[in-house]
Amino acid sequence: MASIKVLHSCTILTHRIITNRLHILFHFTVTLLLLYYRISHFFNGNSLPALSWALITISEIIFTFIWCLTQAFRWRPLSRTVSIDEIPANMNLEGLDVFVCTADPRKEPTMEVMNTIISALALDYPPGKLAVYLSDDGGSYITLYALKEAFAFSKRWLPFCMKYRIKTRCPEAFFSLAKYEELSITDEFSAKKDELEMKYNLFKRNVEKICEDASNYVVFDRPAHAEMPLLVYVSRERRPSKPHRFKAGALNALLRVSEKFSNGPYLLVLDCDMYCNDPTSARQAMCFHLDRQMSPSLAFVQFPQMFYNISKNDIYDNQARSAYRIKWQGMDGIRGPSLSDTSFYLKRKALYGSPNCEDKHPSEAQRTSGELMKFSSEEEIAILKEAKLLASCNYERNTKWGEEIGFSYESLLESTFTGYLLHCRGWTSVYFCPTRPCFLGCTTIDMKDALVQLMKWSSGLLQIGLSRFSPLSYGVSRMSILQSMCYGYFIYQPLYAIAFLIYGIIPQLCFLNGIPLYPKVLSPWFVVFSTVYLSAIGQQLHEVLSDGGTTLTWWNEQRIWVIKSVSGSCFGCLDVFMKWSGIKKTTFRLTNKAVDKDKLEKYEKGEFDFQGATMFMIPLSALAILNMACFIGGLGGIILRRNYEEMFGQIFLSLFIMALSYPMIQGLLKRSKKEKQ
Repeated sequence: MASIKVLHSCTILTHRIITNRLHILFHFTVTLLLLYYRISHFFNGNSLPALSWALITISEIIFTFIWCLTQAFRWRPLSRTVSIDEIPANMNLEGLDVFVCTADPRKEPTMEVMNTIISALALDYPPGKLAVYLSDDGGSYITLYALKEAFAFSKRWLPFCMKYRIKTRCPEAFFSLAKYEELSITDEFSAKKDELEMKYNLFKRNVEKICEDASNYVVFDRPAHAEMPLLVYVSRERRPSKPHRFKAGALNALLRVSEKFSNGPYLLVLDCDMYCNDPTSARQAMCFHLDRQMSPSLAFVQFPQMFYNISKNDIYDNQARSAYRIKWQGMDGIRGPSLSDTSFYLKRKALYGSPNCEDKHPSEAQRTSGELMKFSSEEEIAILKEAKLLASCNYERNTKWGEEIGFSYESLLESTFTGYLLHCRGWTSVYFCPTRPCFLGCTTIDMKDALVQLMKWSSGLLQIGLSRFSPLSYGVSRMSILQSMCYGYFIYQPLYAIAFLIYGIIPQLCFLNGIPLYPKVLSPWFVVFSTVYLSAIGQQLHEVLSDGGTTLTWWNEQRIWVIKSVSGSCFGCLDVFMKWSGIKKTTFRLTNKAVDKDKLEKYEKGEFDFQGATMFMIPLSALAILNMACFIGGLGGIILRRNYEEMFGQIFLSLFIMALSYPMIQGLLKRSKKEKQ
């Protein structure tokens, strides 16, 4: 092996660590004082409304519990850089298999999937070591047809990208550019670009036409099917009477099938709409995987999940700034982040055991370099027959697939839970966030899709928290306390729904009846409550501003956090209860990635779109109406009793909730106007 220079560096964010730890100490102290006030006043025999006081105390304990878990992210944040130019030119890089999963052309537009495939084929990696696999769980002839067309187009597209060193190798994104990067525009380049654009538009029209003419998009009862070589189409067997295992099952089928064709030691997993925006991402990931000190225990390198269609205001917080700019950097300082469904380079070996045990990889004896194999006609027939067996429904029966091998079947959030198990087994991970996004996808642009997605996540996460795999029991005995706290935050954050519902109901009803729940304004205890609130708000505002955001960014994040907690997380908790009680079976909800022009227009204007989200609107609207009614009714009592000092806390809370509820109130008014018309 060629000698390897220093390929990456790590910077511990000392200033942020000092600031964070000082704030943790300060905020924790005043929070303890607040809880002391609540509990001591409950038991001191005063004439307090016992039930209301107990409920508001429970909500504040939930807030404190989740806040404590959150501090693990702030304990030791760090950032990383790589030097891909230091990878020796003569280095024999190991094989890389790219996995892309799709399920339904109606919700996952076929051309978006094809752009992801083409951009993956165009990665800056030795062609003989790169293989791309598409799992089509819909078994759609549309996807298969489009894949053949995409492969034909890529034969012209890839040489063009290599010759002119194109960075944006997703065709749709490249042809949409107003300015072609830092390229030297020549007549030859322009002619070739125009020629390719014509061929791409023809390819696009052909695919869109077959989509329009299609009658059956998805086949639910079908045999397994596989085609090769470099670009492999896999549609695993699907029978209504057999367990399907959703995306985790698709990824495990790809694991087995890919062993027969390329067996790359490294895997790149992408959502079907998440195209490669920087062709050097594979080499960036290899800067960590090639580190001899880090590599033995390194399971994966996680890149941030970023989107190309985020509006200026980002009213739904689709950029997930807090996750990818704060939490993942924090986890990186304590053995690494969790898997994020997409955009990660994973060591195949990690899915077969722990870093300290003997390798359980069944195909290790065959080949470790990941070079693409060449088969004779007879061998090809035999391999395809074996691949169909590996993708069949019965293959996993009485095996450890989904338990000890491959992606876990324990949760519908297959990647998050698999990442958690990898860390429990002793593996580490790395988070790398380069200046140029390596992957870009299409995010949800309306409230319905955003909340359906959140409900799925909340339900899946809370199910883990209530199982034997809880990070506060199972995890804490297998990883550090800080890492367990990080996973605990993800898994228990749906409980915010309970705390917010209590805070949205109890203080308002007490306000209506003139019952104070907070100290008088001139009381020293009021300073404690004010300090806790201002400390929490100040910390979040500081993080937003120091990350280049604005006060509007902070407000949008605050607002959507409350809205999502009261709606999506609330129904996620309800979903867990219904599954636990046997009322409802586990189902997989595919996120709709098809973009509607009217919805996109509203989103870009910064208008909330509640169309189709009637179910989620029920708790939001009920709380908004209750708050307004109680506020108006309670004001009369305050004027008569003149107890402004006692009720100031609840007055402020009601006004704050009104500000947060403005989108719901606006939505209700628009709906009533339409009904009158």
